[in-house]
Amino acid sequence: MEILNTFNLLLLTAIFLIYKWVNYKLTYWKRRDLLVPDKNYLKDALDAVLSRNAFADRVLALYRNFKSKGVHHGGNYVMLVPQYVPMDLDIIKSIMQVDFQHFVDRGVYMDEKNDPISAHLFSLTGTKWRILRHKLTPTFTSGKMKMMFGTLLDCTKGLHKVLEKTNGKEVDIKDILARFTTDIIGSCAFGIECNTLDDPNSIFREKGIKVFDVDSKQNLIQFVSLVMPQILKIFNIPMVPSDVSSFFINLVKDTVDYREKNNITRKDFMDLLIQLKNKGKLADDQEVEINENENRITIDEIAAQAFIFFEAGFETSSTTMTFCLYELARNKDIQEKLRKEILETLDRHGGKITYENIHSMVYLDQVIKETLRKYPPLPQLTRICTKEYKVPGTDLILEKGMQVMIPVMGIHRDADYYPDPDKFDPERFSEENKDSRHQYSYLPFGEGPRVCIGLRFGMMQTKVGLVTLLSNYEFSVNKKTIEPIEFKETSFIITTKGNLWLDFKKLP
Repeated sequence: MEILNTFNLLLLTAIFLIYKWVNYKLTYWKRRDLLVPDKNYLKDALDAVLSRNAFADRVLALYRNFKSKGVHHGGNYVMLVPQYVPMDLDIIKSIMQVDFQHFVDRGVYMDEKNDPISAHLFSLTGTKWRILRHKLTPTFTSGKMKMMFGTLLDCTKGLHKVLEKTNGKEVDIKDILARFTTDIIGSCAFGIECNTLDDPNSIFREKGIKVFDVDSKQNLIQFVSLVMPQILKIFNIPMVPSDVSSFFINLVKDTVDYREKNNITRKDFMDLLIQLKNKGKLADDQEVEINENENRITIDEIAAQAFIFFEAGFETSSTTMTFCLYELARNKDIQEKLRKEILETLDRHGGKITYENIHSMVYLDQVIKETLRKYPPLPQLTRICTKEYKVPGTDLILEKGMQVMIPVMGIHRDADYYPDPDKFDPERFSEENKDSRHQYSYLPFGEGPRVCIGLRFGMMQTKVGLVTLLSNYEFSVNKKTIEPIEFKETSFIITTKGNLWLDFKKLP
């Protein structure tokens, strides 16, 4: 009996101590006089782990909660991990650009040793990120995009072919465009004809689906990477499924080996990476001094960059085109105005789609920007405070290691910046309207030194896809599309829940 009483006493003491510890952790922001959102943190964590609601919806709800309190910034918790949430756009600008040296890292989990494909530009930290960013920047100039344009344009042939096969019936535009961008990335990043538009079950499409259609296990791993990343390293748990990682690493090694042995060059991203591997600079770059130890990149670095190019490139552009066509199908007047611009521009260039003429279409640019405003690919951006920082205009000191969450979805749906934010209105991005807004009220690609390096390529393939489709077909919403559309719960990139069906008919 005495042993039992002692055990019960120890158990109660342990429970009491855990309670006090948890309570202390959840008063972090209160002790710093910062408001927190009105929510149940345990429920919120379970919703995230069990994918009960979409990531974008959670970010929007958090933003609106803080907005209703009229605060310039607030504090949040992911499980027991404190997270700083700036609301004021000037504070956000300071974090992302002005005082970037305090927020160099994104806080994305990687394990360079055991999971080399995770050590890509998006996740690298500190000096390693700076060096690799410097090496890769020349591969994404407008000149290099123009070089790849012909390769990209070839993929539109498959887009025409697959739509003609349906004989004017409804089409799951989300699936078609994902296959289209998979073909583009496969061709431009790996120099491989994936033929995903012809074969929906191609190996590239299978691996792409596996990256983004995560199951409950993968969703849990992603959550753990945010709150307890050390667990993944201790147990050597990869972020990318091992079969996907092996596929891309072997593919890159085989491609590089084949090209080098046969002296093959091709106008694509892989060729530029091979130049950096062998020479430490691009063939037409006369300004870079070759330093074998610093400028050259390894085969593992090539694999990681090719993988993130595939991962980020096919899904974000396909979902942007999907949401864009959906909005155009709902707003026929905007669709007709855009088509008029496209056809007039093509007529002036003999009916051909060229690098120059897609970038001369002003209204097309406005339509895409409004799509990215309403449906930003990443609902939030993250930064890690890499050295102690005093938030401008406040007494708050952010400690080294503090997570910072920039609520992009909330900012883009804020009526103070975008009146009637749920309305699709490309005129928001006329030169006059753009100039009237704060630069940091629009963040689909991020801003500052860590702005998306593939911005030009993503916009290029999105414009080519839309011009190809809208110059040949008219779209309307099919009755099978469930409205209002909902976001997928298990995706960290904004995408629709389920299929998105559109009716289309070929233009005379």
